[in-house]
Amino acid sequence: MITASDVRAVARSLPRTEEHLIRDYTKFRVGKIVYASISPDELLMGVGFPKDQRDALIASEPDKFIMPRLSDQRFHWIVARMAALSPDEMRELVTDSWRMVVPKKVVAAHLGGSA
Repeated sequence: MITASDVRAVARSLPRTEEHLIRDYTKFRVGKIVYASISPDELLMGVGFPKDQRDALIASEPDKFIMPRLSDQRFHWIVARMAALSPDEMRELVTDSWRMVVPKKVVAAHLGGSA
């Protein structure tokens, strides 16, 4: 099972990331843009995700992914059950979400040729 410490380790390794506690949610952001969030009970993790692909992902793995709350559905966002994620899946979700909010040159410098 993925823990908040696991998510924190990945997120804090990404350039320009700041961690904040907002309304009991642990949020990781670049500037003012949140790209990952952990619920207060540490059961759910929200990440940036393309809206046009969200329905397909949820339909393909409904035990792992759920729609964000109604107020967040206007954003590029998806919610995952942390207990259902593997460490590699969590790392990929957090990193891909971070890639959505930083300049391409930062991604290239951090990830090298995989940018």
